Amino acid sequence: GEPTYVGIDEPESPQWNLEALGPIKRSRGLVLIRRLRKRTAPGGLLHFGQGKWYPGEPLPRWAFQCISRVDGVPVWEDADLIAREEDETSFGTADSLRFLKALARRLQVTEENILEAFEPDDETGEAKQPTGYIVPLRRRKPAGRLAWSSQLWFDRPKRLTLFPGDSPIGYRITSELIPFVAPDELTYETEGDDALPILPPRPVPRPELFGMTPDADPLPPLSSTADTAPELIRPALCIQAVAGRIHVFLPYTPVVADYLDLIAAVEDTCRHLKLPVWLEGYTPPHDRRLRSYGLTPDPGVLEVNLPPTANWDDLEELNATLHEEAHANRLIAGKFAYDGSHLSTGGGNHIVLGAKTVLESPVLRRPDLLRSLVTFWQRHPSLSYLFSGMYVGPTSQYPRVDEARVDALYELEVAFSQLSGNDFPPYLLDGLFRNLLVDVTGNTHRAEFCIDKMYPPPGQGLQLGLLELRAFEMPPHFRMGLVQMLVIRALVSIFWNQPYTESLVRWESTLHDRFMLPHFVRDDFGEVLRFIRSAGLPFEDDWFRTHLEFRFPKIGSIAAEGVELELRQALEPWNVLAEETNSGRTGRSVDSSLERMQVKLTGLTAGSRFVVACNGRRVPLVATGTPGEAVAGIRYRARRLSASLHPTIPVHTPLVFDLIDTWKNRSVGRCTYFAGPPDGPVHTTRPRDAEEARARRLLRFQVSEAPSEPMPSPVEEKNPVFPMTLDLRFPAPGTTLDLTRPELLA
Repeated sequence: GEPTYVGIDEPESPQWNLEALGPIKRSRGLVLIRRLRKRTAPGGLLHFGQGKWYPGEPLPRWAFQCISRVDGVPVWEDADLIAREEDETSFGTADSLRFLKALARRLQVTEENILEAFEPDDETGEAKQPTGYIVPLRRRKPAGRLAWSSQLWFDRPKRLTLFPGDSPIGYRITSELIPFVAPDELTYETEGDDALPILPPRPVPRPELFGMTPDADPLPPLSSTADTAPELIRPALCIQAVAGRIHVFLPYTPVVADYLDLIAAVEDTCRHLKLPVWLEGYTPPHDRRLRSYGLTPDPGVLEVNLPPTANWDDLEELNATLHEEAHANRLIAGKFAYDGSHLSTGGGNHIVLGAKTVLESPVLRRPDLLRSLVTFWQRHPSLSYLFSGMYVGPTSQYPRVDEARVDALYELEVAFSQLSGNDFPPYLLDGLFRNLLVDVTGNTHRAEFCIDKMYPPPGQGLQLGLLELRAFEMPPHFRMGLVQMLVIRALVSIFWNQPYTESLVRWESTLHDRFMLPHFVRDDFGEVLRFIRSAGLPFEDDWFRTHLEFRFPKIGSIAAEGVELELRQALEPWNVLAEETNSGRTGRSVDSSLERMQVKLTGLTAGSRFVVACNGRRVPLVATGTPGEAVAGIRYRARRLSASLHPTIPVHTPLVFDLIDTWKNRSVGRCTYFAGPPDGPVHTTRPRDAEEARARRLLRFQVSEAPSEPMPSPVEEKNPVFPMTLDLRFPAPGTTLDLTRPELLA
């Protein structure tokens, strides 16, 4: 899973709302990764690396990782030897060189090949003091024995000048001065069916090596198999002093056993010099025998990437521990909107299915499982909308397969027909679905079922055997998230025993007419739970009552003459607007000015005389099948934005609802809903606590006395595309558009 959190104490800060980076987010992340290491992986390596660099962002994002071994052997033993940003130390360039020379002795490589690294010349002239030091570092096998080598495979530069910038020096080495090289073709002792190199045993201090003079590498500088090497690398270990700390930039190391050996040598050097270091650079290559979790910044949230678990007990314990440590670090999985609405963090909580090895992936072993899941989700829209975020629909980050393309279902049925048994090559499974499980732009990552890390073609991603279910947003409590994962586990186990082969459903406009409303989501999810119970799994409806209330909060209700009128928040698929260029960046805005609510009447009798009017227009109530019950949706503009679809359409709030008795031709009950504060001025700060948030919500729903004057029933309005929805964007019958309204004048 990928839980996300926001800060409790700084709700207005941009880093907990829109921006990815921020100093408080970084400091909270540093504390949290150390606390998680102490609780879950006391022998883990803390790596402080560089994360993704998105277009338009001035700097790459950071990424903190805790890397441990599944077998329990420590990767890094002494947490005190990992430097802390908050500690005031004064290590400098001389200490960097001292550390690198000691590390060279520990690795038994010659220190004569250490290179000074300088910043580019500036207006003051040539830099006289090096920024840091670099030692080329490769794994080789002289005399049949694995060893490290600092031998140069290039001409020693007279002066090694880095690219300009403030990133670690390992990212700023020019290829002209230190070119890429083919690694030696080495053989290792292996284990397991997949013949992985045996991992080293528990690290043992080697103090004697610091007093030994290393021998020179007797091998030729270039490998004899360089012409046929599958990859080129630039193995350069770098040391520099940053803000009084010693930073060690770890080089790319193709074999995880060698990476662990290098880490053991770095820690041994720290122990020998009594000097803590900050580890950055490259992480180890993917290996099923390693366990890793990470912290990364995303817009408005701190994202935690949890490691996979093999059983339910481990999954529950891991999530409970994360919840406790996050809360102790003043992080929470929810927040309040300015109007008092209770929201999730806005970040994803995606669920990933996989296995220890790629080919053990349940989806690769049983391709029919992917068909079962996709089909079941397509037939049950509640699974797409109940657990997702506010932003749903065709242009969201996880569109349903039938929201992305008009012909998607037909092509998907063609793909299903090509699945022949379970002896199906992984690359063919990817080829069948990678062009169908996409968003409207063809992006394979932004899809409800994401297979971009399952078995992509070489060079187009990592082949990890993973299926990512992306239509899951972070719930406000970790146990809500656990119950969501329990649904996935249940359905996977059911489909493993009995593939789901029902046909796909052409929902067409019914999808957004019905399933944006809480009533139909609840009923459909009830069918899902009955399906699970029919397989012998005792799921209870009450487990998900909190999910439904959180997703579709009640706005308010009135009752008159035995009939109750209830309003609930519903979903609205927002539109993405045309591309715009601003400050050299091209982007597309989302029109979030539209909202939708559900109107439900209960207590009706056969041939009922009651109708509901919203702002004087008749609500198209439709019987639900439950005696005395009818529902409808109201689609309205809640606020005006600087850029929106249909700029001539006014704000429709406040929404005034009247329960009209058609026999008496008068309203017998009235209530009003306000999208913002009823007294006019908008809130400029978020609620301090749940009590203030509740007070703001209550202010926006007001019950008033029904007017005494006659009120005839409004005329019926027919919407052939969305018959259950009153779309207030269409003018009322008999009205014309007034283009002289002040808000429309330039």
